[in-house]
Amino acid sequence: MTDRPFNADEPIAYFITWTTYGTWLPGDERGWQRRGQGDVKPPNRMFVKMAEADMKETAFLLSHDDREIVESVIVKHCEIRGWNLHTVNVRSNHVHVVVTAPGYAPKTVRNQLKAWSSRNLKRCNPSRERFWTKGASCRWINHENDLESAIIYVADVQDQKRRE
Repeated sequence: MTDRPFNADEPIAYFITWTTYGTWLPGDERGWQRRGQGDVKPPNRMFVKMAEADMKETAFLLSHDDREIVESVIVKHCEIRGWNLHTVNVRSNHVHVVVTAPGYAPKTVRNQLKAWSSRNLKRCNPSRERFWTKGASCRWINHENDLESAIIYVADVQDQKRRE
């Protein structure tokens, strides 16, 4: 697929978040969303137990080295594609990316970043099959002030949460 010129009907950026495999299951006490539905569902221990029983592997947490691999893959892939990576923050159990990718649907951007990250993580974790949960949160950013807020959240607030 070649890059297409910017379309005024597209958002100015995407705020994409995905989690590592098995670390945020349906029914989670932090709240959760059913795929295709935007509303946050309340905790449900029965759903968590069912999801745990369906897991094909143990939950996956990114080590320090894994986090560096994922970040470098995302940076490099955005450079190759000509996407404007505003910020990325790779945590032990999730990844946040704010990116402008004209001509690309957020699902395509998400799928490419997850796939290339998986390929590179596989080198250090050869017996592992699943690194990520299915899907991701893909929010459209339509205003400059929202873009600034997303960048601040990803770049700064995530680290502040850890200190609290």
